[in-house]
Order: sequence, then structure tokens, then C-alpha cells
Amino acid sequence: MPLWSKNLLCALVCLLLGGASGVVTSSSIPGWYATLERPLGTPPNVVFGPVWTLLYAMMGIALARVWHLAPAGGTKRLALGLFAIQFALNLAWTPIFFGAHLLGVALLEIALLWIAILLTIMSFRRLDRLAAGLLAPYLAWVSYASYLTAGFWFLNR
Repeated sequence: MPLWSKNLLCALVCLLLGGASGVVTSSSIPGWYATLERPLGTPPNVVFGPVWTLLYAMMGIALARVWHLAPAGGTKRLALGLFAIQFALNLAWTPIFFGAHLLGVALLEIALLWIAILLTIMSFRRLDRLAAGLLAPYLAWVSYASYLTAGFWFLNR
């Protein structure tokens, strides 16, 4: 399978799974979420969809590059395993925060997500610098989202 088709496949899978986890969000936005006190710097709701769309596409391309370009072996297996762990943590945050309304648990979970993304970037960097670079904006956004999660937890406990 050529790289371009792996890029497309991985980007679509990341976008579809990420979008599916966002279904939980839609019902909570006008109700529960609208009642929360917001931390300083909370963006308008319309920002999240386009940002996550871009980040999921970049994650998919990074994954495809490692899948396609890295030689088989333990380093590649570790990198792909770390990607799977961080992606599972990514998908879990939305139902914890928006579905279960567990702000403290969401804060702990996003801290684990941040660590998992950092480890994934470090692992990807050994195999493909561009793949690692494609995950840097994701780490930056999750850093910002961690601040927001902490703020929501603190202001609404």
C-alpha cells in the first residue's frame, strides 16, 4: 500500500473515531456545559471542531508515516503501541468530561494523555522526525486543554 493511501486511511480513521467521541459532546453543550463557570481564555465553542479536525488529520498522517516508513521491529511496535494508548486516552476524555461530568477525573485523565502524547512524540522522533513534528501541535493543544480542564474543575467544584 503506498504512503498516500496509508495517509488517507489513517487520517480518516482518526477523524471518524475522534468525531464519534464528539457525539457525546453535542448534547451536553447547550445544557450542562453552558452552565459551567469558564476559565479565562476559554475559546468560543465553534473553535473546537476545526481545531480537532486538523489535529486528527495530522495524527493520522503521523501514524501512517511511522507505519509505512519505519523498519519492522521493537522500536516501531513500541511507537505504534504508544500511539494507540494516547489515542485511546484522547477518545476517553470526552465521555468523562462531557458525558459523565467528572471534571476531576477528566483532569487526571488529560494529564495521563499529555504524558502519553509526549512519549509518543519521543518514540516517533526516533523513527521519523516529520511524524513527530506532526504531533507537536496536538501536544500544544492538549497543554491548553489541560489548563482549561483544570480551570473548569477548580471553578466548578
